[in-house]
Amino acid sequence: QVQLVESGGGLVQAGGSLNLSCVDSGRTFRYDAMGWFRQAPGKAREFVSAISWNGGTTWYADSVKGRFTISRDYAQITVVLQLNKLQPEDTGVYYCAASPRTAVTEPHYKSWGQGTQVTVSS
Repeated sequence: QVQLVESGGGLVQAGGSLNLSCVDSGRTFRYDAMGWFRQAPGKAREFVSAISWNGGTTWYADSVKGRFTISRDYAQITVVLQLNKLQPEDTGVYYCAASPRTAVTEPHYKSWGQGTQVTVSS
């Protein structure tokens, strides 16, 4: 049963923007930290951003600081990742994940969505 569903990916030119959404369809993870990871072709999956269960604290990879913004709604059902000033190196599959504890590394994340493709053309 799929519980985390990402959407909002697509093809965009360099400098453009996208909004990625992750819906917790079963409201299972409303007390979990939520994170976004991405995987570029031929590369390992990497951390992008995370947000605490109550939205009070956020973390970003150095490569996206100042360009990406993570947020979650009051009902803690949807997590949004705003992607601004996109660059070709941001291309990859973006995954949403849930962790029972605040973390920026993959092993702590126990539940994953299926991913949404982001492609940035130069």
